[in-house]
Amino acid sequence: MDKKTTSADGTPLAYRVTGEGPTVILVSGAMSTGGTLAPLALSLSDRCRTVVYDRRGRGASGDTPPYTVEREVEDLAALIAAVGGEAALFGVSSGGALVLEAAASGLPVGRAAVYEVPYADFLAGGAEQQAVYTANLSRLLEAGRLGDAVELFLRLTGLAEQMIQRARQSPMWPGMEAVAPSLAHDAAVLGDGLLPLARLAEIPVPVLSVAGGMSPAWMREAALAVAEAVPDGTFLELAGQTHMIEPAALAPVLATFFTDFAE
Repeated sequence: MDKKTTSADGTPLAYRVTGEGPTVILVSGAMSTGGTLAPLALSLSDRCRTVVYDRRGRGASGDTPPYTVEREVEDLAALIAAVGGEAALFGVSSGGALVLEAAASGLPVGRAAVYEVPYADFLAGGAEQQAVYTANLSRLLEAGRLGDAVELFLRLTGLAEQMIQRARQSPMWPGMEAVAPSLAHDAAVLGDGLLPLARLAEIPVPVLSVAGGMSPAWMREAALAVAEAVPDGTFLELAGQTHMIEPAALAPVLATFFTDFAE
């Protein structure tokens, strides 16, 4: 990240701008930094001016307690101001929940797109699972057990125990522990895990909600529900894609959505 701006509460935010065209800020999900979305930014750069950033508590950005979702919305407001005063937003997974909240908050956002926001009411027992996860996550983070917090999140995603233990022995593990405290931020953004129907109804801009054709059925159902809950929503399913979306499959869809708006 080669640029910095400052949020309303004084938190420094690191970001990078790539490409030319309408400005689109990319918002990462849990256990990720702005660099995670750099390949997507590159794939979009021939048609969009993309902005990737480290959300507060990650990478080169700072963090100022206490955390609130409103402060992350203020972060996006500061970024939008820094890159020209208006932007479109794209968020993946829990980052999509932040994008939807920002769009509903009246920021100068022209359009918003999200990929598979994991609203748990479409998963059997999902709301209860979310509550248990959030409580256990808070307990582990308060005790400084960062590695166990990462394991807890990986189990929530359905990763096999053998794969989790293999990850714990890998060179990437220290980096995963470094961003583990931000898991609490993503849990807060998702709240009780249920689709926020009233809040989505307040979004005044077009929303594109995308899901992968090979993702679990509940994720596709959640993505469709988002598109149906906003006043101007479109649902799109990408054949052959999973929750780990390939930039080459997603970029053309996003570029068309965002450049049509700009024109």
